[in-house]
Amino acid sequence: MGGNQFITEKENIKRLIIVVGEQKMSVKEMMEATGLKDGKNFLEYTLKPAINEGWVQMLYPDSPRHPRQRYLLTAKGAMLYKEMKNREN
Repeated sequence: MGGNQFITEKENIKRLIIVVGEQKMSVKEMMEATGLKDGKNFLEYTLKPAINEGWVQMLYPDSPRHPRQRYLLTAKGAMLYKEMKNREN
């Protein structure tokens, strides 16, 4: 594979990283911010891959169904976020 480990070609993950940024967000907040309506598809094609690839993490990883569960960027995700923001300027 090679290349930069802080780059993803998946547009849905890039969009999620930009939306989350420096915040902590619920699934509902992330779906609203990305404009996605189908929760099952959002989880399957955006959130789970982002978590599995190490871009996003749970605030309460030991309790996935925690009532105040939020998601935030990992260090890897934060580096990609900063890189994408720098490209905008």
